[in-house]
Amino acid sequence: MLVFATSDKGGTGRSVTSSNVLYRFALQGQDGCYLDFDFGSPTSGAIFDLPGALAGVPGGGLHSYLRGSSPQALALDVWTESERGSLRGRPAGAGRLVLYPGDVGGGEFPSSPEMVERCTTLFQRLDEEFDLCVVDLSAGRSYATEIVLAATASPRLAHVARRWLVFHRWTRQHIIAASGLVHGERGILAAGESHGHDPRELRDSIRFVRTAVLDLKSSEMEGLRPEQATWLELCDRRLQELASRHRVGRTSMLGQIPLDPVLQWQEQLLSNNDVWLHRTANEATVTAFENLAKQIMNDAAWEGL
Repeated sequence: MLVFATSDKGGTGRSVTSSNVLYRFALQGQDGCYLDFDFGSPTSGAIFDLPGALAGVPGGGLHSYLRGSSPQALALDVWTESERGSLRGRPAGAGRLVLYPGDVGGGEFPSSPEMVERCTTLFQRLDEEFDLCVVDLSAGRSYATEIVLAATASPRLAHVARRWLVFHRWTRQHIIAASGLVHGERGILAAGESHGHDPRELRDSIRFVRTAVLDLKSSEMEGLRPEQATWLELCDRRLQELASRHRVGRTSMLGQIPLDPVLQWQEQLLSNNDVWLHRTANEATVTAFENLAKQIMNDAAWEGL
C-alpha cells in the first residue's frame, strides 16, 4: 500500500507523525518504508536519528534517482544505522523499517515525463517489497504532489492500493488551509482529475489527521481557571463547526494526535522507553500512533463518505 502524507502548511507535525506511525507499524510485525519526497527540506533522517542523512544524503538519494543521475534510490535500514540506542537493533517480531532519503541541498524541481516514469517504477517495486510505503510530500501544492498524482494515474499502478493523509493542527487557519489543499480550485482533487484520476475514488482515498490536539479533559487542564476552561470549550465547539463546514470534520477524519511536549521540543520517534522508562512522553500519544497505524490498513475506515 502507498500512503501519501501531505499538509498545506508547515509545522503541522506531518513528518514526525507519519514517521512515528510507520515505526509503530513496523513494531506490529509488518514491513514499512518511508520515502522523503519533501524535496525542499529532506530532513526525515533526523527523526530516525540517522547520522549520515540528517538533512539528506550527499548523493544517490531520491533527488538523484528521479532526475536520472542514479540508477536506484539509496535505502537506509533504520534498525541497523540509527545512532539512537532505543532504535538500534530490530526488536523481536518487528518488521523492516527502511528510509529512502532525499539529497542534501536537492531542492524542489518541476515534473517531467521521465521523472514520472521513474517514480512509477519505484512505487511499483516498493509496493511489492513492503506492506506499507509512506511518502512524505512537501507542504502545499508542490511539485512532489504533481509527480505522485501523475505516477499513480499510470495503469501500471492500477492494482496498487493508495491512500492520502492530510495533516493539520487544530486551529482555524490550519482547518481552512487543509480544506483548500484538498477541495480548492487547484487542490488535490482538481489536480488529480487533470492527471486522469477518478474524482470520486480519489476523494474517498483522502482522510484528515488532526495533530497537537489539546485534551480538555486531561489532568494538565486541571490548573486552568474556570473562565479559561469555558473559553477553550467554546473555541473547540467553534472549530468543530468550522471543520464540518469545510469538509474536514469527524466523518472525514482518520485520527488525531494529542499535544505532546516531547514532540513540541524535538521531532523524534517515541520509543516505549520514552513512555515507560524515562517517562518523558505520554502514553496517549503512542496509543494514538498505534491506532492510526491500524486505521490506515483498515478498509472499513476508508469506505466512501
